[in-house]
Amino acid sequence: MSPYTVRTASWQEDRRALRAVREVVFIGEQGVPVELEWDEFDVVCMHLLATDSSGNPIGTARLLPDASIGRMAVLRDWRCKGVGRALMHQLLKEAE
Repeated sequence: MSPYTVRTASWQEDRRALRAVREVVFIGEQGVPVELEWDEFDVVCMHLLATDSSGNPIGTARLLPDASIGRMAVLRDWRCKGVGRALMHQLLKEAE
């Protein structure tokens, strides 16, 4: 059994989990200004959420309406464990 799962997420229903990962990675680690991280596209994008076996958010990515990929982030402790690859694989399938 995989130590994580990747699923399609809804911005309306999963916003807290999606934001939690992006805040740590983009705002905390990379220093992206808060006003640049949150934009009008989140409500119209298809989002993916990766969670650990306890249901805690560990990664996220989004697919914009024009099929471009963005806001892909994986928490530090989960990097190099296939989470990013799984997110990208699922996004590419969705983009088709």
